[in-house]
Amino acid sequence: MKKLIPIIAVSFLSAGLIGTSYAADVEDKQKELVKKQQDVQETKQELKQETKKEANEQGKDANKSMQQVSRASKIIGTTVKNANGDNLGDIKELVLNPESGQVVYAVVSYGGVLGLGDKLFAVPWKALLWTADKEHYVLNVDKAMLKNAPGFDKAHWPDSASKWDQQREEIDQFYHINP
Repeated sequence: MKKLIPIIAVSFLSAGLIGTSYAADVEDKQKELVKKQQDVQETKQELKQETKKEANEQGKDANKSMQQVSRASKIIGTTVKNANGDNLGDIKELVLNPESGQVVYAVVSYGGVLGLGDKLFAVPWKALLWTADKEHYVLNVDKAMLKNAPGFDKAHWPDSASKWDQQREEIDQFYHINP
């Protein structure tokens, strides 16, 4: 019995030390796991930003190409959607700068039913991105924001250069476009 007591005591001490060592190891592993999860989240964010940037660049390239080769009749009637795919209306007219010959605005019709009660928005041409599949244009605003955009109705178009100039600054600010 006297020999059994030291053996039992050594066994309990060993178990206690091993248990403490195991607990410390588990804690270290948990910290490693948390760090790896944070790394994965950071990598996901970086990939998301890169993908967004690439899509934006592709859209700009396609838009640039489209501006160089499109007929107005192909653009008028084209659907405009936001980045979420929500329909924002369609292009009714193109507004040109007579001095440069460049498209300055696309007039987008939004709201209403069967063309009645809809509102027209002069959207800066630079704010529209032509999609890679060439199905529609993308305008980076949501529907609620578009409802508050500067616009006009069919019967009250800006009918002079001075009225367009008055609206130009407000429109460019609203869509965050540098003239």
